[in-house]
Amino acid sequence: MRLAYACWIADILKAGWRARGATESQRRTAVAAALAFVAGSLCNVSIANAQVVWPPIPPQPTPWNALQVMEPVPFVQRWEMSGVEDIRPEDTPVKTRLQPGYEVRGVRAGDWLFQPSLTAGGFYSSNVFASPTDKRGDMIFRFHPSLRVDSLWERHSLSVQADVESDTYRSNPGLDQVNASIRARGRFDIWHDTAILTNFRVAKLHEDVGSLSSPAGAVQPTPYDFATADVTFWRQFNRLSVSGGARVDSYDYGSTRAQNGSVINQDSRDGQIYVAHSRVEYVFSPYLGVFGAVEGNRRELRGSPVRSLSSDGYRTLGGVNLELSRLVKAEIAVGYADQMFDAPSIARAAGPAYRFLLTWSPTRLLDIKFRAESMVTQAVDTDVAGIRAESLQLGFDYELRRNVIVSAAAIYERDKFLDRLRDDTVFATLEEVRYMLNRFWSVSLRHQYIKRESNVPTAAYDRHEVGLNVTARF
Repeated sequence: MRLAYACWIADILKAGWRARGATESQRRTAVAAALAFVAGSLCNVSIANAQVVWPPIPPQPTPWNALQVMEPVPFVQRWEMSGVEDIRPEDTPVKTRLQPGYEVRGVRAGDWLFQPSLTAGGFYSSNVFASPTDKRGDMIFRFHPSLRVDSLWERHSLSVQADVESDTYRSNPGLDQVNASIRARGRFDIWHDTAILTNFRVAKLHEDVGSLSSPAGAVQPTPYDFATADVTFWRQFNRLSVSGGARVDSYDYGSTRAQNGSVINQDSRDGQIYVAHSRVEYVFSPYLGVFGAVEGNRRELRGSPVRSLSSDGYRTLGGVNLELSRLVKAEIAVGYADQMFDAPSIARAAGPAYRFLLTWSPTRLLDIKFRAESMVTQAVDTDVAGIRAESLQLGFDYELRRNVIVSAAAIYERDKFLDRLRDDTVFATLEEVRYMLNRFWSVSLRHQYIKRESNVPTAAYDRHEVGLNVTARF
C-alpha cells in the first residue's frame, strides 16, 4: 500500500512537471526531475525488513575549518568488545536514537537497501544579505530530495548518498540557489583486520552571502564545483590500529555580483589540494584509548600573475579518549598547525591547537555536550587569510517523549586574522524540536540566531532564522 502510494506520487510529479514545460525555470525542473526519478525508481522493488546497523556513537559534527583526519571517531575495537547489536536504544545518543516502531525500513532490491527521503519547508531570515545596516528579511522555501543506497553484502560495504537542495527566495530571486551532491563511501575488506577505506564526492555548491569565505561586497551566492577522492589503508593489530592515505580536493569557482552589478571573478581560487594523512589509535580498555594524527598538504591554487596562493603545510593532533561508564565520554587533545605560503607577502599561519570534547548523560533521556577548541588555520582551503579560531559550544538533546526530541545549543567563537587588522567575535544559538509522527513522517521546528561583531564594520551583522520542515522517509 505504501509502495503504491510512493509510485502514485512519482506519476503525479512526472505528469505535472511535464505539463508546465518550458515555462518553468531550469532550476525547478531539475529538482522535480530528481524527485520523480527517486520515487519512480522504487516502484518495482519491495519493502525491506533488513536494517543497516550503524555504529552506536554518531560522528561528531565537523566545524567549518576542521579536517577529516583530525575528527574524533569511535574505536572499531570498542564496537567489537561491546557488540553493536547488543546495545539497547536507550544506551545510544538521544539525537540519533532509533526507538522501536520509528526505525527507517527502507526498500530492498537484491543486495541493496534504498532509503529515499524528501524534506520540504520554509524559513524566515531577518537579514538575508548579512548586512550591518541594510537589513532585509525574506521568506525562503526549501526543497530537499535525497536518496541513500547501502549494500547488504556479507563482506565489504558501500554507501552512496545523493542530494539536491533548492532554496527559493520570495523577494530576492538573486539569492536563489540549488546545491547538488553525490557521495560514495566504501570499505573493502582484505582480511578481517585489514581494509581499504574510500570516500568520493562530486558536488555543485554555493558560498552564502556573509560567510567568512564570501567575497567582500557580494550580494549573490558564489557558485563552485567541488570534487574529492580519498583512499586510506587501515590495519588493526589487536588493540592497535593504524591508517594512512591520500586525498585530492579540486575547486572550480564561478563568479558572483556586487551590489552595483559588477562581476566579482573568483578564478584565482581554482586549483587542487593534495593531502597525505595518517592516524594511530591504541585502546587500553573499552573505556580508555589514545590516538595521534598527522597530515601534510600541498595547495596548488591559481592566484594571480603577481601573487601565488599556493602553500605547503601540516597539522598534528594527539590525545586520549575516555568513556567513564555510559554517563561520561570525553576527548582531550593538543596539536600544532603550520601553513607556509609561496608568496612572501602572505603571512604564515602557524601555532598550537587544542580540543576538548565532553558528553555527559545524567539520565538516559538527556545528553549534555560541551566542546572547546582552538586552532590556527585558514578561513577555508582556498582563502589566504590565516586565522586563530577559538570556540566554545554547549548544548543538549532531550528526549521529551520517545518520538519528540528537543535540542538547544549556544556557541561562542573568536576569529583573529593573522595577516589583517581584523578581529571577529561570534555568538550563536540554535533551538530545534523534532516530532516523529511514525517511521515515515517527521516535523521539525527550528530557530537560529547568529551575531558577528568585528572591528571591520562591513563584516558585522546579526540574523534570526526560524522555520518549519516536514520530512517523509520510505
